[in-house]
Amino acid sequence: MTDTISALIATHPAEAPAIGAPGRPWLSYGALRSLTSEIAHSLHGLGIGRGDRVAIVLPNGPEMATAFFAVAQVATTAPLNPAYREEEYAFYLEDLRAKALIVEAGYDGPALAAAAQFGVAILRLSAPADAPAGYFTLTADAPVGQADTTAPTPDDVALILHTSGTTSRPKIVPLLQSNLCASARNIKASLALTPDDRCLNVMPLFHIHGLIAAVSASLAAGAQISCAPGFNALRFFAQLDEVRPSWYTAVPTMHQAILARAERNKDIIANAPLRFLRSSSASLPAPVMTALVETFSAPVIEAYGMTEATHQMCCNPLPPRAQKPGSVGVAAGPEVRIADESADVILGDGATGEVVISGPNVTPGYEGNPKANESAFFMADGKRWFRTGDQGAFDEEGYLRLTGRLKEIINRGGEKISPLEVDAVMLAHPEIAQVVCFAVPHPKLGEEIAAAVVLKEGSSLDERAIRDFTAQSVADFKVPRSVVILDEIPKGATGKIQRIGMAEKLGLTG
Repeated sequence: MTDTISALIATHPAEAPAIGAPGRPWLSYGALRSLTSEIAHSLHGLGIGRGDRVAIVLPNGPEMATAFFAVAQVATTAPLNPAYREEEYAFYLEDLRAKALIVEAGYDGPALAAAAQFGVAILRLSAPADAPAGYFTLTADAPVGQADTTAPTPDDVALILHTSGTTSRPKIVPLLQSNLCASARNIKASLALTPDDRCLNVMPLFHIHGLIAAVSASLAAGAQISCAPGFNALRFFAQLDEVRPSWYTAVPTMHQAILARAERNKDIIANAPLRFLRSSSASLPAPVMTALVETFSAPVIEAYGMTEATHQMCCNPLPPRAQKPGSVGVAAGPEVRIADESADVILGDGATGEVVISGPNVTPGYEGNPKANESAFFMADGKRWFRTGDQGAFDEEGYLRLTGRLKEIINRGGEKISPLEVDAVMLAHPEIAQVVCFAVPHPKLGEEIAAAVVLKEGSSLDERAIRDFTAQSVADFKVPRSVVILDEIPKGATGKIQRIGMAEKLGLTG
């Protein structure tokens, strides 16, 4: 088996080239296989080939999915957030050393000015209104240059993404052709995906979750996918009704927004049964997992992933095995162990420490950052391990439970607090819809715990009532000293809540 994108999408017999009517977001395996091969050939003609780095700034949808796979077959793809400002585009395009940038035909946004600063060629995408979903043509504003038309090997870089850069300069994460193939196959196996499955993707396609768990895993299974224009809680149930997917994947905040509107959409839920729901990219609070199971009458498969692992590391198994609320499941692809947080030592059964991974889906290392690689990778037991930065422990059945990001663990005068633990306690209150606990500076203790809370409609809870409820279940030092009640908790570009920096965003650092 050749571990390249071209080989991945040649696994199954090609089907009819389109699913659904023109203008709809549905793509079949056959459509993606046919379209991406055609576009990959045209990229060579435009001067794009092996080793070239192509940034993509496109809205979510079938054209974005097709562009990602077309570029990855012949070159290196680098999807960027369409919401970036010119300064951000300039940083990423320079950092990537991009040769070309793909934008929509009528695009006149800030990415163009940033590209002009570094001589990045512009490729414009045109998708006729009457064309099948995912079909488009590319034209160049000016000659791009010569291309290496030899096929990429498993060791060539297929995808480049950056870390979030919450506390430092974003790091470049190169992911090989073999990394993408390994992860797609791991997810396919974990979810038992077949050509009969249809995924509803609401995740952004400039992020590892949507690119690999939704699109790549569906391709590996020869399945169908509906690429929504993004997540919109007001439109989700209409999409569910139209697409009739067998599964969807999302982050916890999206699941919570869906639950908030589920009661008024019971008929759609009953008429569009799901085989399972998937959650990843942040820890899913146990009460939310339970509510999703009750609402959709389907198992909730929580997975644990990160960019450096080409997404998935652990996954709750499908029935008949258990899906444990509060756990991210069992190892599902790479080897997963617990290591000492300050020494290059793998710990024994039952230990709590840093989660580390080793396997064919793990990045070979950060690009141009030897210092970061020295701290992130180590050798033990004859294998190269990557430190995830997460703290956790396995139970006796091999299910991993995370206790938080090591950098997010709150150190209150020497007393360590897991914000995830307090989140789960507070979410058990029937009038609390969302919560995120985080550290705030304290002049004597160093750090103190605070919480941002979104209440359910009609609730009159105040800070005192919330703190009193929390104090019933956790020690006093874990009870948030301040509770900020908000209409919406600030989120990052992918819908994830970022604890680091939350105090500053909410003005609690003074």
